[in-house]
Amino acid sequence: MLSETDLTLVNALQVDPRAPWSLIGRTIGIGAVTAARRWQQLAGDGRVWMSAYPTGALAGRLALAFVQIDCAPGEPLAVAAALARDPHVPTIEYVAGPCDLLVHVVAADLASVTEYIAHRLSRLPGVASTRTLVSAKLFSEGSRWQVRAISPEQRDALATRAKQAIGAPRFDELDRQLMLALGEDGRASYSAIGARLGVSASTARRRVEIALGSGSIRLRCEIARSMSPAPVTMMLWVRVPPDRLESTARSLASLPEVRMCAAISGAANLLVVAWLRVPADAVPLESSLVTRLPWLDIVDRAVTLRSVKLMGRVLDETGRARSQVPLDF
Repeated sequence: MLSETDLTLVNALQVDPRAPWSLIGRTIGIGAVTAARRWQQLAGDGRVWMSAYPTGALAGRLALAFVQIDCAPGEPLAVAAALARDPHVPTIEYVAGPCDLLVHVVAADLASVTEYIAHRLSRLPGVASTRTLVSAKLFSEGSRWQVRAISPEQRDALATRAKQAIGAPRFDELDRQLMLALGEDGRASYSAIGARLGVSASTARRRVEIALGSGSIRLRCEIARSMSPAPVTMMLWVRVPPDRLESTARSLASLPEVRMCAAISGAANLLVVAWLRVPADAVPLESSLVTRLPWLDIVDRAVTLRSVKLMGRVLDETGRARSQVPLDF
């Protein structure tokens, strides 16, 4: 795990990924230069990184599917390595459960998802079979999960600045280029972003503030799972009555362990991803869910053996980020 000081730094950047180092340092009790230097050290060896991706109205127009892949014996990691190069695949998990690989696929529309699965994913050597679950709605995703290393007062001090929105949301070609730039370096200076986009530093600053403040682009701070307080990933496929889908999803999304909750097609109508301290935590989590939500039926479950890719970052066997594939859906 990271040190307690490192965890507070990560938590502060989860609340406000582009807060000034002076504010970060003042909030967590270290110097601004120390905070910046420590972030560079952690990011430099892949222990932390930032992901940038579209949200809001644009994300609502994109198509999301979860593909369960069965592989030939000995082939799952080779298949995962081949898929990790694809921009339409933001996340790949090698799991113990109902499949060998669980792959997230995002594209402009369902036709593009179909084209990708039929003509790229399914034809890879080593792929034995696939099952596709289309997501109708994403109730919660990874940006809400935090390491919980800072106090509520510290969180509020950072959140106040992060919630200041300037201008109306939009997403044009300049915002697309901005998203790709932030995906490479979420802490890049405005002058560096402006130089890449061919605009002034002041224009870059304004566009970043509008994009992040309005929610058209989301920037989130990630941590290598092996160094996180919750290094175990568990997936639950659950079935609930259709008239209770929305309320159940909101209840599940409010749990601190839950990183993602999505409505899906299939025998189960919700996919829940939880981050836990140890595998044994799955037992009390499941027990609390069925006690709290007695109409909830757990259809299947899986535990991640290795995260191969997480939101565009290709990971090594320790979970550290080693390369990046732009999330250009």
